Amino acid sequence: MKIGVLYNRDRVSEGSFPAIAERFARGGGEAVLFSSPEEIKGVDCLLILGGDGTVLRASKPASLHGIPIVAVNYGTLGFLTEFKRGELDAAVDFILSGKHVVQKRTMLEVVFRGKSTHCLNELVLSRPVSPEADSRLVRICVTIDGKEAGVFSADGLILSTPTGSTAYSLSAGGSVMSPDCRTFELTPICAFSLRSRPIVCSDGSTLRFTAEPHGGGLLLHGDGVFLGELEKGDELIVRRSSRVATFWVKDEGDTFRRLTEIING
Repeated sequence: MKIGVLYNRDRVSEGSFPAIAERFARGGGEAVLFSSPEEIKGVDCLLILGGDGTVLRASKPASLHGIPIVAVNYGTLGFLTEFKRGELDAAVDFILSGKHVVQKRTMLEVVFRGKSTHCLNELVLSRPVSPEADSRLVRICVTIDGKEAGVFSADGLILSTPTGSTAYSLSAGGSVMSPDCRTFELTPICAFSLRSRPIVCSDGSTLRFTAEPHGGGLLLHGDGVFLGELEKGDELIVRRSSRVATFWVKDEGDTFRRLTEIING
């Protein structure tokens, strides 16, 4: 088995790799060190040493090549990590054991100005925040499968996958969805009207977003990465990606236990 290793340089020392490689070698594996997510390919599994941000950045190339992810949390929360800090040896043994549950997580495909990208957590449309920016709420028109879902006056909108439902969407008042749900959630950010509530739709739906004229341009971020600015006349199309993010987990059913542990500290 060939195992790729990716780590957050701000949190993990590169000097730890030889010891990791030796542990894999003793178990009959071969470890390959990746210095950036763009290098990820040609391995049977990806071991990530970092936080949720590192996992999100790695999920795009890993999903492209069908590489399963096992992550050890060296970050803050660790919603997407299977092992805690200090459990690196257990993670290595877990990978080599072959005893793992395969969990496939839905991703978004975002099409904007003829280019597409893929997101594991969420797409965020938000108003610019700067001294020069218009401070008024933005107006965003949303259609789902060609039918108008509403015109939202808010600071922005979040479209999340079940995986992303425990991230920004949860902070904005969205619901937690189990990773195996076949749904997307649309959550307003600080909506003007109390009647503007999160909307859950099938992940088989196609959503289209346009900016209303007086709202100005909208900033687009996918999994925290800036994608561009939605201007008047632009149309943003989002649907379920043909890719999936694959994770090796110990237990398929401990999502809500983990959520409770993280929230309660």
